[in-house]
Amino acid sequence: MKKNNKPLKLTIAHINDTHSYFEPTSLQLNISHNNIDYQPFVSAGGFARIASRVEQLRTQTSSDGFLLLHAGDCFQGTLYFSLFKGEANAELLNELNPDAMALGNHELDMGNEPVGKFVREIDFPLLAGNWNLSQEGSKEYPLNGHPNVYHYDEKEKTAQWIEKKIESERVAIFGLSIDKMADIANPDCDTSFESSLQVARATIRAIKRSGINKIIILSHMGYDADLELASQLEGVGLIIGGHSHVLQGDFSALGLASKDHYGVCVNGTYVVQAGYHAMMMGRCDIEFSSEGNITQFIGKNELLVGRRVFMDVDDDVSSIPYEAIRDKVQSHPNVQVCRKHPLIKQIMNEKYRPRVKALQDQKVTTLSRTLRHVRLPDEHGGSEIAPLVAMSFVHTMRSLGHQVDFAIHNAGGVRNSLNRGAISVADIAGKLLPFAVPIGVYQIYGKYIPQIIEGAIDNAIGNGVIGTGSGSYPYTSQLEFHYDKDKPKGLRVSHVKIAGHSLVLDKIYTGSSSAYTMKGKEGYDAILNMMGNGTVTNWSMADCFIKLLSDKPSVVNRVGRDNIGSILK
Repeated sequence: MKKNNKPLKLTIAHINDTHSYFEPTSLQLNISHNNIDYQPFVSAGGFARIASRVEQLRTQTSSDGFLLLHAGDCFQGTLYFSLFKGEANAELLNELNPDAMALGNHELDMGNEPVGKFVREIDFPLLAGNWNLSQEGSKEYPLNGHPNVYHYDEKEKTAQWIEKKIESERVAIFGLSIDKMADIANPDCDTSFESSLQVARATIRAIKRSGINKIIILSHMGYDADLELASQLEGVGLIIGGHSHVLQGDFSALGLASKDHYGVCVNGTYVVQAGYHAMMMGRCDIEFSSEGNITQFIGKNELLVGRRVFMDVDDDVSSIPYEAIRDKVQSHPNVQVCRKHPLIKQIMNEKYRPRVKALQDQKVTTLSRTLRHVRLPDEHGGSEIAPLVAMSFVHTMRSLGHQVDFAIHNAGGVRNSLNRGAISVADIAGKLLPFAVPIGVYQIYGKYIPQIIEGAIDNAIGNGVIGTGSGSYPYTSQLEFHYDKDKPKGLRVSHVKIAGHSLVLDKIYTGSSSAYTMKGKEGYDAILNMMGNGTVTNWSMADCFIKLLSDKPSVVNRVGRDNIGSILK
């Protein structure tokens, strides 16, 4: 094809890992003034501020010379997702009017169906260029062939891409997600993810054959993976990333952790990422040459804040240099003061906030003392909450007619301790168990249960393996065991009991765990010896725990570090 490419100027704004943080975050900073450190709070981000800032940038740029891109993971995170799943994200993202969004791993925490519903509600393309949907079976909300889904083209072995025409010049954008998606999320087994590197190389060749030489990748693979990808590709101007929550730029004067300068250039490709939780937005002004190379790159991540700064004051208010602190915050080159967009505020106030407020006021039970959560047991014992969550799986699954014998839950699924006092639905679904991962049941021979426990603990403490972290530590209900880290592999778990009775190796037991654990992730490989694929319900962790506390509100006040397994009897 004859090429007649021209230079191009383009302004791009980008966000990632917003995780349903529609409301602003109360963010604590650290500001030094006259050699004294102060810790003010600012109201940071939120969709209403993003909308205002995007509107400003669109006004300052020619109508077709501006792009807004989301690098994935809008699902999960807050009570808004627990309540409304993808509906609220779809409506509020539509109001932001992004040009495209990448598929994140948390979009697939509950399988493909929520994504199938989501793409039917959004007004923008979802880019998932290495997601192979060619073998997708018959479903209520199919993804293969849906006009909003740009997936892997099995015939051409490339990603499907979108084209944006700007000043008569075409720009191609395609998306890439984590190759090993099944290891960290729950995509349906009839859809798979191809090698991002191979897909990227083939797609770049196909795009160039079509006459386009200005290429952007919208990635949800993680910062290090993006840098590595850039080093192995030719012909890509920009990789906009997510997944690892990296904030580029110098925010040290605000006391915020960040990494690298904004826009790291690797092999001629600029790599950017814009933090997390809708607090920041990246923006860059770039110039492409007629050959498709970026010849000028200017940009930064912006922390979007309100007009006011808040202080916790124990002493005389007059001794606090409030105006000087506020000025230091607002004059920082990476801080942008933004009003909240009235339309987003109106949608939130009329449609979503009232139900969240109602759950914040809906008390489930009252704690007579604080219950602590730790991932790994220490000198004070283990988590007092994770076994209760496992217990709620047993309680709820039995109420649904499943004859569950035991439950296992990984420590990382619980996010915090619970303080003494009233516990609301919002405390559980919005903070304690915010990830809407479904709970399932499975049948498995007794001989595999010690292997499940051993693999999970080995992974959690790195005993003979390169583990993925302490989050895999198993907490249980109706299941007791002893673990000896010094024993040979395969013999570390002993004295296993189910409901107080010694384990029978050739007996089939029914267990309950999250769908994530049932995939054999993070050391739980032996659980894959279950009979068939098990059954995954539409009950989330939070749903189960709320049901337990609603049905048995006093159960939390009968917890002792040594008696959790007996409470359900």
